[in-house]
Amino acid sequence: MFGDRGTGKSTTVRALASLLPPMVVVDGCPYHCNPAQGPWCDACSADSDRRPSTASVPVVDMPLGATEDRVVGALDLETALTRGEKRFEPGLLARANRGFLYIDEVNLLEDHLVDLLIDVAASGENVVEREGLSVRHPARFVLIGSGNPEEGELRPQLLDRFGLSVEVRTPQDIATRIAIVRRRDEFERQPECFAEEWQREESALRDQIVAARDLLPQVQVPDAVLESATRLCLRLGTDGLRAELTLLRAARAVAALEGDPVVTQAHLLRVAPSALRHRLRRDPLDEAGSGARIARAVQEQFGGDGLG
Repeated sequence: MFGDRGTGKSTTVRALASLLPPMVVVDGCPYHCNPAQGPWCDACSADSDRRPSTASVPVVDMPLGATEDRVVGALDLETALTRGEKRFEPGLLARANRGFLYIDEVNLLEDHLVDLLIDVAASGENVVEREGLSVRHPARFVLIGSGNPEEGELRPQLLDRFGLSVEVRTPQDIATRIAIVRRRDEFERQPECFAEEWQREESALRDQIVAARDLLPQVQVPDAVLESATRLCLRLGTDGLRAELTLLRAARAVAALEGDPVVTQAHLLRVAPSALRHRLRRDPLDEAGSGARIARAVQEQFGGDGLG
């Protein structure tokens, strides 16, 4: 999420935890392993009796100043010094497994941490080899970043790892600004009453997400829709095949969320800006923004508003 400062980007990400239903985990596992399905950490792999428990989906903040040891994990010095035992202290990647890893000001992240995240995101596994320790554990998470593009751009290697992008702008109409300020003020003054007031809508959205998860494996993507996605990516000149894969997965998710068993062109075009905006090559001869270029490509390929 890139956009203006003070527009609620961090607040939006941290609110995800309350919208998602609890997940089933192995009781006492620091990596939130799923007792019914791998990949598992070493301890859960060796234990055939993985007792189930429930936990909230983690939303883990990764500070810009975090050290590599804090991110990947390291030797537990207290245990080493007091007991003479080598014990692994899990890091932020362990806490984020099966959840969300959030980086505010992600465009200012140090290069060595960017490289680390790219490796883990590609493999879904965190490997630590240091101080005589050799540890592997699952590290599958949704990576979310936010920042202000005026403060610097993301490295292309990391930008390509984000499936979707969202532009957040300061609202320009008075009614919207007043509503946002009023709600923020109500939350700060009476947080419990505010949460209770919106609990019903949060529960309804949570139920909708659960139903969408159940429907998702059955959602079909017609060949015509897949061909439309491919033609749109070719027209825009995106590199590789990640753009098509992201379009396919996002359109299927939107269809499931709306209870539709088949993906339509309307679903595809609804997610196209978010899936493609950050994947476009810079064209020195075209001063239009990425959003305008996508809209123009949709108009040229589909005609009308692209939804017919």
